Amino acid sequence: MKITFEDVRQNPAVNSYIKKADESLTALGYTEHSFAHVTKVAMTAAEILHTLGHSQHEIELVKIAGFLHDIGNIVNRIDHAQSGAVMAFRLLDNMGADPDDIATIITAIGNHDEATAFPVNSVAAALIIADKTDVRRSRVRNQSLASFDIHDRVNYSVTRSDVHITKEDICLDITIEDEMCTVLEYFEIFLTRMLLCKKAAEALGVSFSLVINGQQMM
Repeated sequence: MKITFEDVRQNPAVNSYIKKADESLTALGYTEHSFAHVTKVAMTAAEILHTLGHSQHEIELVKIAGFLHDIGNIVNRIDHAQSGAVMAFRLLDNMGADPDDIATIITAIGNHDEATAFPVNSVAAALIIADKTDVRRSRVRNQSLASFDIHDRVNYSVTRSDVHITKEDICLDITIEDEMCTVLEYFEIFLTRMLLCKKAAEALGVSFSLVINGQQMM
């Protein structure tokens, strides 16, 4: 049967796994990967496919994939995309989801982490872009500026982050505080992710651009 994003969002097991996965990453010192992140990823990915004229069904699938994409962190950060895909299969199968829909969702989840990611279909491509463009100050949980590592500095430096989506281009437009993080440091951390976004955008038939402090970088 067909299941909806709301079915998944309200599922108690799904919510437990998201919560516990984020607790594991908190212990490891990672940025926020809880409900704020997965909801933002789901909504951004849905907006991408909506703007590009994809079907309502695909939009529903990408929202589900976005909401579930990080549950594998409950197992381990390493290979969390693959662990998450297996977990999502079990969850969705138990909910009675259509096998074709499950296949699309778990393929996207299994291909979203930059170490192994590839935009194998439109749902995966939109998920990649939505995930990698979620850079913002509120994701930093370390409260001590003195102990920030480069990942903390880069995320904390972002005072504004917008994703502009048109039928021709997807643009990540951010403002960073130069005294906290230089543009060079941003690229040191995020270049691989931005190149992956470019590849995913091309798979969707559009370009990807990055604007930092009003200057187009790519």
